[in-house]
Amino acid sequence: MMEIIPAIDLIGGQCVRLSQGDFDQKTIYSSNPFEMAKRFEDNGLKRIHIVDLDGAKYGVPKHLNVLEEIASKTNLKVDFGGGVRNIETMKSIINAGAVMISIGSLALKNKALMKQAIEELGSNQFFIGADVRDEKITVSGWLEKSDEHVLDFIGEYADLGVLHFFCTDVAKDGMLSGPSIDLYKKIINQFTNIKLVASGGVSSFEDLIALQEINCAGAIVGKALYENRIALEALKPFQNVG
Repeated sequence: MMEIIPAIDLIGGQCVRLSQGDFDQKTIYSSNPFEMAKRFEDNGLKRIHIVDLDGAKYGVPKHLNVLEEIASKTNLKVDFGGGVRNIETMKSIINAGAVMISIGSLALKNKALMKQAIEELGSNQFFIGADVRDEKITVSGWLEKSDEHVLDFIGEYADLGVLHFFCTDVAKDGMLSGPSIDLYKKIINQFTNIKLVASGGVSSFEDLIALQEINCAGAIVGKALYENRIALEALKPFQNVG
């Protein structure tokens, strides 16, 4: 059964969503991330995905206090990312209660550091994000497209023992236009041992069923939950996971 993972994106201590990663296209959904997390837990969900957008912007996490509060006062499994530039920061995220560190740009820009981190902390501590446009990895808040193909990128980290990946088609994120089924199918067919979580574009319960049918391990859902396009009560079939 596929796991549903609500996203909590943080700017200035508030839950927000951006459209296509654009800070100028920001919607604030809650000024209390802990209450939002508790609501997800109370509705039977087991895990959340926290993105520290201020951290990503400034290069150092700004919301470890939010992570700590949610991790210590709920039973939710939390993965946390944003502003991760070195191994010390990774350790501080784990110490604050995250079960995994989600890594984006760093996984492309500094593979030597990531290899060292995986050796030091263990491959199971990492949730590697592949943000793609036209199947090429993008970095720096999606502003910059690299020449690295998503399959090569995932393959490299899978060879290092990483099992947990999430993939966002940046053209879809925050647009409620449906997930990139063909892209995810291609990745899952090539890497049968990894756990791929779909991210971006989920707009309906039908999208979740489609992702489950292609064997996605999970789906990160943001705007569709916040705007009640998918009711939390409708997620009950997915609640026995984890």
